[in-house]
Amino acid sequence: MITHAIEGKDLPIYGDGKNIRDWLYVKDHCHAIRLVLEQGQIGEVYNIGGLAEKSNLEVVGSLCEILDRLHPRSDGTSYTSQISFVRDRPGHDRRYAMDISKIKREFGWLPKEDFQSGLLKTVRWYLDNRQWVGQLQARRGFA
Repeated sequence: MITHAIEGKDLPIYGDGKNIRDWLYVKDHCHAIRLVLEQGQIGEVYNIGGLAEKSNLEVVGSLCEILDRLHPRSDGTSYTSQISFVRDRPGHDRRYAMDISKIKREFGWLPKEDFQSGLLKTVRWYLDNRQWVGQLQARRGFA
């Protein structure tokens, strides 16, 4: 979505955009995985989540707000003007969520970033690494 927004492409959202997911900043996820690898018991399951359930429309809206501040469009309009709604997939789940009580109880793990701070760091990373991302997309046939 970030690269599509910057490139002026549509920001497609399935259905009505109300599908809910639990969002987690990548470094928090990596920290949790390392913790499980180092301290977890073989055969046990440890759910990792961000305690940040948001609809797809909320996520894209937040992304657009951040880009409007950090990397405004040349025409002065909001990135939200690029949002489009596309036909939903058949059987698409309305909500995914994680119960992280076990990893919290056993290891004291909680995400360090909330949704907004994690998204802001992610957008900044993409803006700071546009050339690298572009080269990767070109190699993978996405550019």
